[in-house]
Amino acid sequence: MGAVYEYYRAADRDAALADPERPRVIDSPDVEPAFDAVDAGTIDPEIEFCGLVALVLGEPYSVDLIGLTYLYPPPEGAPKSLEEAEALPEGSPYLEGPGIAEFAVRVRDALADVEDERLWELAVSWSESESYERHSDVGPHDLMPVIEEFVGLARRAKEHDQQLYCYMGGW
Repeated sequence: MGAVYEYYRAADRDAALADPERPRVIDSPDVEPAFDAVDAGTIDPEIEFCGLVALVLGEPYSVDLIGLTYLYPPPEGAPKSLEEAEALPEGSPYLEGPGIAEFAVRVRDALADVEDERLWELAVSWSESESYERHSDVGPHDLMPVIEEFVGLARRAKEHDQQLYCYMGGW
């Protein structure tokens, strides 16, 4: 199993951190999902997603663009040395995840405000970007639905004055 990334919206950090060990995307007709979430597969927030945000903003790629704040596991409890990390108990979220991070409001607003007419252009540019150079089999048709999901999620978050978050699991 590889890393999985689920992008979702929540009213605030407390709401975003509810049941932090549980994935945000629920794919079962018997379970009511707790979050409006997008299963982004292996789209890493600091690599591919950040590349998309850079294209939307028309700025050079920089991980600083997304203003990622790691919330879980709590940064204040993170090991500060290799010795502390080696002393963590098996199953510690600092070793195995999952992780939850919050994006800057600017990310939500940039995605929410992108014009529908730009989406295909973004899909083409994103598929040709450095973020995807290792994925030669990924083209704009593959990325267009993901972009539409990200934009839709951001629009709903903005409409409800919510933030965007990323659940990272499967390490």
